[in-house]
Amino acid sequence: MAGQPTSSKPQVIAPKGLGPFFWPYTLLLTVISLVIAGGILFANLDWLLPGWSNPVTDRAGDVDNLFKFMGVFGAWIFIYVAGYVVYFAVVFRRRADEPANSIGVQVHDSPNLEFWWTYVPIVLLIGLVVMSTYIWGKIFFPTEAPGLTMEVVGHQFDFEYRYPGVATSLYSPKDEMHLPVGVPVRVLLSSADVLHQFWVPEFRVKLATVPGLVQDMNFTPLRTGTFDIACSEYCGVAHSKMQGKVVVESQADFNKWLSALKGHSALQGTVSLAKGDPAAGKTVFAAKCAACHAVGPFDQKVVGPGLKGLTDDAAHPNLVTGKAPTPDNIAAILENGYAGPIGNMPNEQANGLSSTDVANLVAYLVSLK
Repeated sequence: MAGQPTSSKPQVIAPKGLGPFFWPYTLLLTVISLVIAGGILFANLDWLLPGWSNPVTDRAGDVDNLFKFMGVFGAWIFIYVAGYVVYFAVVFRRRADEPANSIGVQVHDSPNLEFWWTYVPIVLLIGLVVMSTYIWGKIFFPTEAPGLTMEVVGHQFDFEYRYPGVATSLYSPKDEMHLPVGVPVRVLLSSADVLHQFWVPEFRVKLATVPGLVQDMNFTPLRTGTFDIACSEYCGVAHSKMQGKVVVESQADFNKWLSALKGHSALQGTVSLAKGDPAAGKTVFAAKCAACHAVGPFDQKVVGPGLKGLTDDAAHPNLVTGKAPTPDNIAAILENGYAGPIGNMPNEQANGLSSTDVANLVAYLVSLK
């Protein structure tokens, strides 16, 4: 009727099914997904991930398999979700001849869709958890005994590398890390100051170095070469310069290099305990040791045992190493650290101790009768 006001009720656009060319478009997305999956699974990606086609360590293959799993399914989810968002935004857009208050297709309560978009991610996440935990366990808890155990200590702004049989600790920012090929290696990591991340990209291993905590990383180098080391966690103004090299070489070359290191170490001398000052040692103890040890009986534990009466405790006549509590044996623990059933104690570098500090600490601990 003329003059009757026009209704403002929104016009509901009739459903149009899934839209034109939905299934051909889905086929296109599937082809793209399969091509990308094939590239991730079978292409040579050394340009992106060095060592992809020829792993450097036995852990690299495990980590790359995890990357393949994440890459394939992550790509599929992205392609289908983003592809359908674009498709439906174009196909079901408001046309120029439709009222501005039109309402698009209303879709409610689709149990099948809700089931599958819940079930599939759950299965993928369970698979990711299982694979990740398995690889994590192999890095931290290997089945084989290590052929070499060494230490890496993070400093601002260099990594320090320590090897068994070296009498005094050498600290040179320009020193390289050396490893023998084909030998299971356990690396004990700690920090002398702040958090760092010890990362060897081609090894596919990375672990934090934490002050006061010793963590272990296990792997076996599979081929020789020189590879990059980097700190991957911001640790101060010179973080970007905290880089180094790890040299993987034959057992004979490694033994030769280690013998030269020991020879140089012998020239540095050993800690002179005769000049230890108990008063100065007490100050060092308060600054470096009191967070983990009490000046009380052995059973008065903080993190580690109490250290009073260390040299004459009838209930605990030996040190945690099983050796007699002589000044030299006490100094050996302070220098080299300790790892055993009672816990882990960082070495002198991780604790930031000098040779003088060690001598003073020994004098102080011996005085605690």
